[in-house]
Amino acid sequence: MTKKCYITTPIYYVNSVPHIGHAYTTIALDVLARHKRQKGLDVRFLTGTDEHGANIEKSAAAKGVSPKEWTDEVSAKYKEMWKTLNISYDDFIRTTDAKHEHVVQAIFEKLLKSGDIYLGSYSGKYCLSCEQYYNESEMLEGGLCPVHKRPLTDVHEETYFFKLSRYQDALLKFYEENPGFLSPKFRANEIINFVKGGLQDLSVTRTKVKWGVPVLSNPAHTVYVWFDALINYVSAAGYGTLICEDKAEHEAQLKQIRADKFEDLWPADLHMVGKEIFRFHAVIWPAMLMALGLPLPKKVFAHGWWTVEGEKMSKSLGNIVDPAEVAAKYGTDPLRAFLFREVPFGQDGDFSMESFKNRYNSDLANNIGNLLSRTLNMAAKNIGELPEKIEGDYPLLKKADEVEQTIDKAYDELAFDKVLEAIYGYGGDLNKLVDDKKPWVLAKTDPEAAKAVLLELVGGLRRVALWLEPFMPTIAKEMQKRLLPGKIEKYPPLFPRLEDK
Repeated sequence: MTKKCYITTPIYYVNSVPHIGHAYTTIALDVLARHKRQKGLDVRFLTGTDEHGANIEKSAAAKGVSPKEWTDEVSAKYKEMWKTLNISYDDFIRTTDAKHEHVVQAIFEKLLKSGDIYLGSYSGKYCLSCEQYYNESEMLEGGLCPVHKRPLTDVHEETYFFKLSRYQDALLKFYEENPGFLSPKFRANEIINFVKGGLQDLSVTRTKVKWGVPVLSNPAHTVYVWFDALINYVSAAGYGTLICEDKAEHEAQLKQIRADKFEDLWPADLHMVGKEIFRFHAVIWPAMLMALGLPLPKKVFAHGWWTVEGEKMSKSLGNIVDPAEVAAKYGTDPLRAFLFREVPFGQDGDFSMESFKNRYNSDLANNIGNLLSRTLNMAAKNIGELPEKIEGDYPLLKKADEVEQTIDKAYDELAFDKVLEAIYGYGGDLNKLVDDKKPWVLAKTDPEAAKAVLLELVGGLRRVALWLEPFMPTIAKEMQKRLLPGKIEKYPPLFPRLEDK
């Protein structure tokens, strides 16, 4: 069996419900997955939820439910959101799944045996919200958390450490030999300089957090939530079959692991993450894989954050954008397309309804939708039926091959904005053809010439519909249906204009 194209989102932490930031990452990977499937690749698209740790205990207690009841409820909301947003994932992992927990335990014991994990004690500053220790160089003035801007907590406890320091030189060598691993390039120096500054061994268990995976050989400890969560990428790929097969206590778990062979999926082709968790995926996770003797992923891509109307999203400001609400009001597909048209992927972006409506009207209603309606209305009068194939010397159909090469290259660079720019630009070329040739006028003097213009437009629109499918799967299918060979039907506008209220 040839290796599948294995791509992943981060698994989302269930201390709160999904918002536009989670949707952004997941839709991005969905767009990429759909494009790769169009190109004939065998894609395995993984997403899921991260469900252990002190914050989950805290959120569940505040709601008066058990941690498992809380995680069941919130994880289901993520699945519901991905259904609403038409996410075509192949696998959804939860870190409370028995099959995952057993792999975490087996990996921990394996690294304990190899000396990559050892028992010690820790005293330091800890952020309860991040579930992460910070050293003095990382803290803000006044000993504040660099992410949450709140005072850090003094923590003293026995803990197991992962020998992260052992892999400092190996990581730097890997970054140098694999320049595409840290992406986008402008974020690479942040990681390289962090590693060059010296890596400290990482505390990977907690004795004061009960809601976690217990260490098999010392159940007073639970595995640190990040160490647990990162392992999802290999546990979902079937790594457990390699390390648990001779353990009787894991027989039930082994029956749950997918039939895919681990080597058919690993190494992952891409981990897509937000910039705030880049370091975990670009430093800690590769070091863990080195300790396990496994190949490293081919790329970790860290995209930017979304603000809303110029403000950082926060519950206190009441500006959390619920993607389900936007999708219900304006359509799932226009939302999907907007998120990747507005800003270069990788940079920070700002979500405003004014920008959304402007993009919708200019890119979709005026450009694509109006073009489709005009073309089909004119074709109904001058052609009658659309042919299966459109053959002939049509300049814009030749140009479509060049545009597709541009689109494929932009996908390789994860430049989704450039993909849409190329598609909408080609739509502009087709609109210009209408304005220049005026087929409704041409039909009065030269019907064959008018028919040729309309066939060129139909051929071009068929390509546009195919290109738009990864971003707007439902609308693109409708567009393709309207352009099928045969009698032309009367249809409502594909993108009704949004009026200012």
